[in-house]
Amino acid sequence: MIHNKKETLRWLSIALAFIALLFILWNTFSFFQMYKEEERLKMNIWAEASNTLDHAKLDTNLDLILLILTENRTIPIIQTTQLDSIISTSNIPNNISTNPKELDTFLKKLKSQNAPIELNVGQETQYLYYGDSSLLTKLKYYPLSLVLIFLFFTILIVVFYKSNKSASQNKLWTGMAKETAHQIGTPLTSLLGWVEIMKLENIDNSIVSEIDKDVKKLQIIADRFSKIGSKPTLVPLDIVMETRKTTEYIQNRNSKQIDFQINLPDYPIWIPLNHELHSWTIENLLKNAIDAIKGKGSISVSILDNEHYISLNIKDSGNGIPKKHYKKIFEPGYTTKKRGWGLGLSLTKRIVKDFQNGTIKVLQSEIGKGTTFTVIYKK
Repeated sequence: MIHNKKETLRWLSIALAFIALLFILWNTFSFFQMYKEEERLKMNIWAEASNTLDHAKLDTNLDLILLILTENRTIPIIQTTQLDSIISTSNIPNNISTNPKELDTFLKKLKSQNAPIELNVGQETQYLYYGDSSLLTKLKYYPLSLVLIFLFFTILIVVFYKSNKSASQNKLWTGMAKETAHQIGTPLTSLLGWVEIMKLENIDNSIVSEIDKDVKKLQIIADRFSKIGSKPTLVPLDIVMETRKTTEYIQNRNSKQIDFQINLPDYPIWIPLNHELHSWTIENLLKNAIDAIKGKGSISVSILDNEHYISLNIKDSGNGIPKKHYKKIFEPGYTTKKRGWGLGLSLTKRIVKDFQNGTIKVLQSEIGKGTTFTVIYKK
């Protein structure tokens, strides 16, 4: 309930920020249009003043006209004939105004920015082309910079939130794992003692041998959990042999109603792995497959050896997974079972991705027919 409230507040905050951004952009656009119209009005007044100056009589008071003409210091102007022959320029950089080719290019730019103002000079029609002032140009790019700033801070918040969430999850994982290892340690020591006693009592060696394997397996599990939170060591291992050993161990301890199909290469494939973590990965995926088929069906384990990578596939004949849940199943807490924490696939993904530099995903799944998980390691 608290989580849902936090999620709602987070999305509400994002929505409000987005609405505020749209409001600012709309206001900026409105101001831009208003200022553009104001500049158009100024240019009309400037054109009228220029036309009046050309027809002014000697006794005309020119002070106001000259003031209007000289007041414009920011808007670039080019005055032309009907045939685009340039008559005069104003507020054009010297390197452009003195170069005919550059001036023609600049005239085309002004034509694209604003419609010309028509001037009637005697019997001749002339055109006044003008561009956007420096302030209007800045206003034009202001919304873009605002959107970029908004995106930057949004990404920053998302990254911070994810890293903070990841740090909290890491802390929780480490604490739970070390506590589990501690709790397993006490009965495990006792079990080791009982195995030794059973050996001395001449109990059937095959039974003692299997119990001894299970106790050693418990030792491995305790060791795995105790090492969570520390960086594992990767060494070159034969992934074929490591996968086969773990698969056969799980096969021997499950119902004969499960048809295990082990299709592995008959040659070693050496890649950087951690023995315990790889074994844990296979176990989690096989147990997930066993749960999917409810103890009855088929499970296939295969390795595809390609030029640049190794693909380890585990396929079951279970109920399948809806496509919309392909990513969700790797999230902590997600489970379709009545019992369980929903940590198996999440933990497997962390082992493969964070500790062994691989990737894991649902390769394919069909409702009522089964699912194939694939683990990919680069060579």
